[in-house]
Amino acid sequence: MDIVVGVSGGIAAYKSVHLVRILVKAGHDVTVVPTEDALRFVGAPTWEAISRNPVTTSVHDDVAKVRHVALGQGADLVVVAPATANTLARMAAGIADNLLGTTLLAATAPVLVAPAMHAEMWAHPATQANVRTLVERGVHVIGPDDGELAGGDTGPGRMSEPEAVAEAALRLLAPQDLAGLRVAVSAGGTREPIDPVRYLGNRSSGRQGVALAVEAATRGAAVDLIAANLAGDVLALAARPRIRIRPVATAAELSAAMKEAAVTADAVIMAAAVADYRPAQAAPHKLTKEDGILDRIDLVENEDVLAALGAARRDGAGPDGQILVGFAAETSADPEARRERARRKRERKGADLLAVNLADAEHGFEKPDNAVELIGPDGEVVAEVAGSKRRVAAAVWDAVLSLRR
Repeated sequence: MDIVVGVSGGIAAYKSVHLVRILVKAGHDVTVVPTEDALRFVGAPTWEAISRNPVTTSVHDDVAKVRHVALGQGADLVVVAPATANTLARMAAGIADNLLGTTLLAATAPVLVAPAMHAEMWAHPATQANVRTLVERGVHVIGPDDGELAGGDTGPGRMSEPEAVAEAALRLLAPQDLAGLRVAVSAGGTREPIDPVRYLGNRSSGRQGVALAVEAATRGAAVDLIAANLAGDVLALAARPRIRIRPVATAAELSAAMKEAAVTADAVIMAAAVADYRPAQAAPHKLTKEDGILDRIDLVENEDVLAALGAARRDGAGPDGQILVGFAAETSADPEARRERARRKRERKGADLLAVNLADAEHGFEKPDNAVELIGPDGEVVAEVAGSKRRVAAAVWDAVLSLRR
């Protein structure tokens, strides 16, 4: 989607750098339109580096392409963050003497504003009247929050956090076809301790599971994300109001958390890579070569979490049942061999859908992209998708909704 982020001249402009980063990482084409005053807080090189698009404030640039209206005409969404008292007043009056103003007047897409100003300015009758005017015209407003302001003041007027603004923005772009549903998603890879230093694990980053959680939240679902050993930057992507995160480490902890979340879930997706085995006993201290036992580790089998969820779930098909989705990483270059293994696994584990993701040099673990085939209840391939993990997530939820219908 094409998103225009307008930035007006307030100290909260620094927050919008992170907002733009979130939107870009979500796969959207973002163009930043700052005011001249905004560039006194964050310079054009920063906006260009984060958005990956050129930045200008002038209506006289790219005149041949009629840029001063083309940006608004081509936008799927316009976000103004921060929206100062001055910018809100200019929007309400329809003033268009800069690129942001002309873009807003030319836009037919949804507009979201995130006000930021001192508490007295926010409470002023003129500002409140301007906000009411904008809302009556269909402009969406998020915030402001109550908290610490510039100069040490406190009160209502703080710009909402970038994650919350991004969530509200993406919600305007996405269909709310998961609204009213509660879903449980696992992400990451479990770690089975050998001693306080070593563990048995795998290479799963958790990005696909987080993408599934974020996509569900964006489309209106309440999400329980069971996060197995996610790195901080991956976990930060899931910091959304609709997502409740529960960190776990081992297969046993993940199993307990998923079973608990599944009790009230309308859909359960097992995207985490769960260790098949664990050491029979974890040493209380670091093992060394002198101990003479590092050359042999006795293993015991972990519970098959997906199969356990399949045995305990409500009937899947239909609006009142529970849809269960599993993931299976395969490395075989033979597509039919991958599908046949997936068909057997889906039936054996009692899942409605099994997402077979190719794990090779370009897709799967620790990669930004994924390639997935979804095997349905009859063993047929109901969907095939390749690309960003967010795109894969959207296809998985589309398939879940098809089964519910």
